[in-house]
Amino acid sequence: MSGDIPDQGTGTREERLARTFVSLADTLVADYDVVELLDRLVHACVDLLGASQAGLLLRDQRGDLHVMASSDEATRIVEVFQLQGTEGGPCSDAARDGVTVDVDDLGREKRWPGFVATALSEGFRSVHAVPMQLRDETIGALGLFGSEGVSMSEADRRLARALADFATIGILQQRTLHRSSLVTEQLQAALTTRVVIEQAKGMLAEHGRVGMEEAFATLRGYARRHQVKLSVVASALVTRELDLDRVGSTGR
Repeated sequence: MSGDIPDQGTGTREERLARTFVSLADTLVADYDVVELLDRLVHACVDLLGASQAGLLLRDQRGDLHVMASSDEATRIVEVFQLQGTEGGPCSDAARDGVTVDVDDLGREKRWPGFVATALSEGFRSVHAVPMQLRDETIGALGLFGSEGVSMSEADRRLARALADFATIGILQQRTLHRSSLVTEQLQAALTTRVVIEQAKGMLAEHGRVGMEEAFATLRGYARRHQVKLSVVASALVTRELDLDRVGSTGR
């Protein structure tokens, strides 16, 4: 696995953007980890687009959407809520219709009342959802959540679109474009990996008596320091091949 994304807080946005694309491109090796790519993407969106948080929904082979990445647990809660009822939300609508959905002020939004109530309760005031799309195929959506009710600039819209496109091409890479069965297998493998990672997060959280966000940061940090896939570390924890104390120790 490639190294960490460089410190995004330094330099101009153009410099940080260049470093981000280089780092994301580094993950697209022959045996890259989809979950790692998407995790890097949502955190890059927070830094580059001024969003408070970001989350990502991905479609499986049956057409069902799943939360595949989120920059924090609050975003994950909101994204999951979109998938539980029949009314949906901006991200699920963007994934369904293949069009960008902008909500500048959630307080005035009348669609998806359940989603709006949940998002407001978590401190979000605006949402911008970008479909992950290549040609006629839409495989998910990237959601950008703001703590203030603001509209997104045209420059930020283009950048959000570029980041979403980059991730989509990474998932539907060239070796799978002409074989839909391989595409669905890859997406299903990513969903399975996400389940194992959630299990490992829960184990670390319980073992260290910490929150899920801190547990995930610990898991991700161990994987990157040892240049091992996030999914490999998570699987080793779940199967008890790797000791919880070893992963929880930041000095090793």
